Amino acid sequence: MDKVIEIQNIVKNYVIGSVIVRALRSVTIDIKRNEYVAIMGPSGSGKSTLMNLIGCLDTPTSGSYMLNNTDVSKMEDDFLAEIRNKEIGFIFQTFNLLPRYTALENVTLPLIYAGVPKLDREKVAIETLEQVGLADRMTHKPNELSGGERQRVAIARALVNKPSIILADEPTGNLDSKTSLDIMGLLDDIHKKGNTVIVVTHEEDIAKHAARIIRLFDGEISKDFLNESYIKA
Repeated sequence: MDKVIEIQNIVKNYVIGSVIVRALRSVTIDIKRNEYVAIMGPSGSGKSTLMNLIGCLDTPTSGSYMLNNTDVSKMEDDFLAEIRNKEIGFIFQTFNLLPRYTALENVTLPLIYAGVPKLDREKVAIETLEQVGLADRMTHKPNELSGGERQRVAIARALVNKPSIILADEPTGNLDSKTSLDIMGLLDDIHKKGNTVIVVTHEEDIAKHAARIIRLFDGEISKDFLNESYIKA
């Protein structure tokens, strides 16, 4: 199975005033295509910093990051933005939907940035919303949708460009327990269809959906193991 992510000896430091904060300390991770990985750790462990680096929202202080055989660790912002739109589908805890846009318009946005013609992008966006069970809610705006429906729109938006990686940051953090199970079931289905899924979470119940769990502590990997209770249907 080929590697979609190869991170070697990544260090990330932040300078706050006269203090250097060492957020990541020589982290090395390989993630294969179609893996399902949970990244866990307490507040301050470095998991959010690692997520930002994996998602090409930030660059490391040192070390290398190969994404689909492309070295993205030293890329300028404009190139990183292109890589993000093409390779990574983001799912956020707060949904990050545009309030004045319908579900369909929100899902269409990444296709506009990718330069997909109008007729094609609407067709693809409709198909993706149908895939997440929102065929009858496409013309609704975010304030007309439940929390679970909003997250489904966000998942459709993440999927619409057929990215290499689905990167979910606390995807159930704003949802009740029943809706959380529904959303994790949808992520499970997405993984079974061949997507690489990375979930960043502090919740054990959410991490149990992943086949592999990486635990961070003080900017280092404290544990990287296969989830024995994981069963791929």
